[in-house]
Amino acid sequence: MRSIDGIEWRVSDGLIPYPQALADMEERAAAVREGTAPERVWLLEHQPLFTAGTSADPAELFNPQGFPVFDAGRGGRYTYHGPGQRVGYLTLDLAARGRDIRCFVHALEGWVIDALAALGVSAHRSPGRIGIWTGEGAAEAKIGAIGVRVKRWVTLHGFSINIAPDLTHFGGIVPCGIATHGVTSLAALGLAADMAALDRALEAALPVFLSRLGRSAPLLAEA
Repeated sequence: MRSIDGIEWRVSDGLIPYPQALADMEERAAAVREGTAPERVWLLEHQPLFTAGTSADPAELFNPQGFPVFDAGRGGRYTYHGPGQRVGYLTLDLAARGRDIRCFVHALEGWVIDALAALGVSAHRSPGRIGIWTGEGAAEAKIGAIGVRVKRWVTLHGFSINIAPDLTHFGGIVPCGIATHGVTSLAALGLAADMAALDRALEAALPVFLSRLGRSAPLLAEA
């Protein structure tokens, strides 16, 4: 772990159990809110699993392989996480960064798009469809998902980017409720599936992401 612009930058090796990550996020969010811990960006991977957002429709969960399903508490519908997918959990204090949730989500999308561009992927937002997309027309597919929760102006959850996951696993759900388009990955696009390279691209694009939020990082409360 290290600090970038006052934000803890944490990259975890191995596969982190989802309940452990969720509990850790909640604990850190409470500490950030109280001013006793710094904001954090946490990059990790999970075992194969599905998470259900607050708008999840049980009809969109098939799960033939019997993967665990967790209530995430974030917005959105069903999402898959698994090996080969970079997950980023953000614990940021929006009370010190403009108190604008729409701005935060838009900036988060832009951060993922910028990082993918550094790896040679032309990605974009798609009006009316949540997530990060690549390709056009019939070839358009989702390469990244966005799902956040904001609790008393502190953010939880974040994004996922498909590096080289088993894309057949997405067949266990209707990803984010969108049945008309498929999912893709860096590997499926024929690009080098390098998690470390993506992490470096995310780190390089972090200052621009933060500047889009419009405020400097808060100071920790004095002990």
